[in-house]
Amino acid sequence: MTESRLTGPVRVVGVGLLGASIGLGLRAKGIDVILADASPTHLAIAVDYGAGRPAEPGDRPQLIVVCVPPDVTADVVAAELDAYPDAIVTDVASVKLAVYEELKARGADLSRYIGTHPMAGRERGGPMSGRADLFVGRPWVVAAHGGISYQDGSAIDDLILDLGATLVELTPEQHDAAVALVSHVPQVVSSLMARRLIEAPHASVNLAGQGLRDVTRVAASDPELWVQILGQNAAPVAEILRGYRDDLDRFIDALDNMDAPGARRRVAEELFGGNTGVERLPGKHGVDRRYSSLIVMVDDRPGQLARLFNDVGDAGANIEDLRLEHSPGAQVGLAEISVLPEVLQHLTDELAARGWRIAG
Repeated sequence: MTESRLTGPVRVVGVGLLGASIGLGLRAKGIDVILADASPTHLAIAVDYGAGRPAEPGDRPQLIVVCVPPDVTADVVAAELDAYPDAIVTDVASVKLAVYEELKARGADLSRYIGTHPMAGRERGGPMSGRADLFVGRPWVVAAHGGISYQDGSAIDDLILDLGATLVELTPEQHDAAVALVSHVPQVVSSLMARRLIEAPHASVNLAGQGLRDVTRVAASDPELWVQILGQNAAPVAEILRGYRDDLDRFIDALDNMDAPGARRRVAEELFGGNTGVERLPGKHGVDRRYSSLIVMVDDRPGQLARLFNDVGDAGANIEDLRLEHSPGAQVGLAEISVLPEVLQHLTDELAARGWRIAG
């Protein structure tokens, strides 16, 4: 057990995925975690999983973390500020400006509040999906404002660092504009693409490969939650979507007139723009670190993937990233392994010598 920066206790209100994960991470540091949830069932499950203990009369938390749906976040934060006048309060809602402005309009004690947002999650929610390491290495935004002292705000910094996340400081406005681009618009685009599948011929859907799955992966998210998120961040999302619509209109116009002079060039330029944009996405070691990849065919038999991992390790290579693709009914899957460029040829030779089929 590594030493914690926080002293605790820490009260977590709302024990879904994020709340339970915060509790598990802090308990691993030995911190006293107090759990509260509107659902007795969720609370009991989170306690049974070791995320913390139920609240007791006389609890005096050092820090309160509100992990409830966005449309009730301001209500719960205000109630916690009133109920625990000595505690610092934060929240993890995915939209920051609306919560801050509502609290300010209510006259809440903003000297004890800062909103935050961990850029982490899983496709499944609820306390059973909680993980102590959910935030390790992930950005965690602190939506700073001038109404709280550095000393009081340091408890929130300590929370983030104790959970292994990387602290990023933005204003509420900067945060909401950023997540509109990197989270909210991708959700909309993914959902709209997946919606095209509803009436698609069954034979067409059966041809779907990893590309379509990548694009539509987040389309399985909770619609009710996303209505709340988009409702609170509508203006930044709409602004980006209007630009996206302009891109689509230009692309469609070029496709409708492919024999016209310059049409193919416009299509190529739009596609190349995507190449340029994706290169800016941060990877495991940051935006400038580039990897080489090889694709290995893996038989659909128990233990084959574990054997591949062992053979990669025996070859002295580290897997920097991994993608798996398996088509229904196929007897083999494809494992795309990303490694540092300087070890690619050696790893390829080693795996081939051990009987692995290299597909690319």
